[in-house]
Amino acid sequence: MTDPIKLAVLGSTGSVGRQALSLAEAFPEHIEIVGLAAAASLEPLAGSVIRFKPKAVSVLGPDEAGKLAALLKARGLRKENFPEILSGEAGAASVAAHSGAAAVLSAMAGAAGLKPTWAALKAGLKVALANKESLVLAGELIRPMISQISPADSEHSAVFQALGGKLTGQGIRRLILTASGGPFLGWTAEQLRCVTREMALNHPRWSMGPKISCDSATLMNKGLEVIEAHHLFGIPYDLIEVLVHPQSAVHSLVEFVDGSQLAQLGPADMRLSLAYSLSHPARWPVAGPKGCRSPLGIEALDLTLSSLTFAEPDRKFFRGLALAEEAGRRGGTAPAIMNGANEEAVRGFLTGRIPFVQIIPVVEECLNILPIDRVSTMEGVLEADKRARLEAGKIMERFEKKSLH
Repeated sequence: MTDPIKLAVLGSTGSVGRQALSLAEAFPEHIEIVGLAAAASLEPLAGSVIRFKPKAVSVLGPDEAGKLAALLKARGLRKENFPEILSGEAGAASVAAHSGAAAVLSAMAGAAGLKPTWAALKAGLKVALANKESLVLAGELIRPMISQISPADSEHSAVFQALGGKLTGQGIRRLILTASGGPFLGWTAEQLRCVTREMALNHPRWSMGPKISCDSATLMNKGLEVIEAHHLFGIPYDLIEVLVHPQSAVHSLVEFVDGSQLAQLGPADMRLSLAYSLSHPARWPVAGPKGCRSPLGIEALDLTLSSLTFAEPDRKFFRGLALAEEAGRRGGTAPAIMNGANEEAVRGFLTGRIPFVQIIPVVEECLNILPIDRVSTMEGVLEADKRARLEAGKIMERFEKKSLH
């Protein structure tokens, strides 16, 4: 029996991070948690510290670090048993690269996950990647280290498995990424004008955090995954397609030049792809057989489904998908600008600054206004991200003033 994987979890209190920790609880013989990074969800983080006894923990800032220490003391943890408590971007990067981890799960939401992911890769560690923004922003820089990455998202894991646990393959005609279509599939443009925060976060198939749920509702999430797939598998954009598959049973497919198509099917639960990103080529019993749930409460896919349907996405209606694909093809800093503007616009919608239908127009205007530069350094990528966020803020401010009159 091999020793358990020493794992650092970045974004441990988010949706993906919590699912990863449930895997660690279910399979202690396979996973040992040595590092945790979160932002400001201190109560669940304190519980994870006591449960898993990591060596290092990082939080948003010094204030949160002090509050976490107080919480741990209040819960009876002796100071000599405290983990090293770090904070900020440097703290998360240190947890990734210097906590004694052999593998890092990158599951922080958005562009905030880039620096710690970069630190883990530069340290030569294996990275289970659930933070697609790392490759969206800096895929051109990360590509030389791509062999250190194993995909943790369900769609890219599906392609990875169809390629036999490899990031490249021979004789590929196209990659087909499937999309559920989100909560607004079949809606009219007029109906979208009435979308509320609660509606956008009510995904019909997957349990995800607010930002990813909102991206799924606009189909921007699938556009980000197209860019990620391009960098992960080294496949030209012209060979990557998206099909809407509402049942979310087929997680993605690979079509080969002879016309054969290999698909990966499974229940809509990200813990399967998370586990495979850490275990491959071995597999852990994450889902139980039909009629018998695993200790995690997951049952294997019921193959007596009434139907499996696939359809081309409407890129005029789901303009976010088309914008992301366009940014990917333009390359350079275009994906970083697109992603930064989208993160700010989504935040604007979630906090009530702009309506749902204004998210994608904000992104499009930023791409039209800001210059696209070559990507040569991480500093250049982060500067493009910063410019996009500032410009998106100005656009939303103009919208707010206009809506008042």
